[in-house]
Amino acid sequence: MGDLLCVSAVRAGCCSCCSEGRGSQPIPGLQHTDAASTVEQRPGMPFGAATSYVHLEKLCEGSCATVYKGISRINGQLVVLKVIRLEAEEGVPFTAVREASLLKHLKHANVVLLHDIIQTKETLTFVFEYMHTDLAQYMGQHPGGLHSCNVMLFMFQLLRGLAYIHQQHILHRDLKPQNLLISCLGELKLADFGLARAKSIPRQTYSCEVAALWYRPPDVLLGATDYSSDLDIWSAGCIFVEMIQGQPIFAGTSGTHEQLLKIWEVLGVPTEDTWPGLSKLPNYDPELVASRRPQRLRVICDRLSRVPGAEDLASKMLTAFPRGRISAQHALLHGFFSPLPPQLYQVPAGQSVLTVPEVRLQPEMCDLFVSYRKGHLSQGSSKFW
Repeated sequence: MGDLLCVSAVRAGCCSCCSEGRGSQPIPGLQHTDAASTVEQRPGMPFGAATSYVHLEKLCEGSCATVYKGISRINGQLVVLKVIRLEAEEGVPFTAVREASLLKHLKHANVVLLHDIIQTKETLTFVFEYMHTDLAQYMGQHPGGLHSCNVMLFMFQLLRGLAYIHQQHILHRDLKPQNLLISCLGELKLADFGLARAKSIPRQTYSCEVAALWYRPPDVLLGATDYSSDLDIWSAGCIFVEMIQGQPIFAGTSGTHEQLLKIWEVLGVPTEDTWPGLSKLPNYDPELVASRRPQRLRVICDRLSRVPGAEDLASKMLTAFPRGRISAQHALLHGFFSPLPPQLYQVPAGQSVLTVPEVRLQPEMCDLFVSYRKGHLSQGSSKFW
């Protein structure tokens, strides 16, 4: 695991609450979550009380929220405390209302667990399970692309979490490496549901100002507002390639125009034949569409061809026409994951896939190099599965 054990920075949604407005109503049922039924509670330490948690250190700070590492006096577990500052005239942020209402009902091993909610006149505090790092920091510590087995393990868990929330008719809408938390064992969990929405009304329209620019699909860049789970699939596909290649696939710098150009360079020029309704999108520009010629994914991302099945899975997720993208449930059955033990598909939703024997993270190359230099490499390295 190398440096992963030493990392304590957590990005449990410290920034998304700054991107939208605030509401004036309190969150309905703003008491502790169902976590009380799954942990042993110490006498005299109630849920929903600030005194039940001890702040240990600040992890990060945004314009309206600060995230702390803490410990629960209820059960002695490490937690993450996301403290949102409330303005008297503005009330609770809409993003906080959404995050609380959604996470209270999401119980899955690959979705971050909301333990508790504490509200005072000045602050609203979300208490999350503690995770050691996030995928962005993990990739930063292991440059040049991750071990293919680790990519497989992380991607399987990402799609497993997505399949679950999509079955619950929930769109995450902000998938990026910073919002994928990782434990010291290699468990991956979806986090930061501040932009998430429940898609309960058919053909409901949404804002196109969602997802970080590098992970935003072309249909949303072109102004589409009737997207569905295909939005999250595109973002997950970008993350998939980034894990293998070691750098973002569509790293634009000057807004949506350049972002679209980078996408066309890889996917080629869309037409009405390949993308029905393309010309009717609000930001459609025929000159922009016609200004690029395609290159295969493996040309842009040469490491894809070295991993069996990776290019095919990436191409099925990174399809310009949104309705043509593979679903999370079908992606889990892709041949890319065939080396995984079949028992993983029988693991209950609330149980980690790392409970399957022999499933664990492989040491990354830079970790192996450091271990060799220090003379600490064991003679028989453990297998991933």
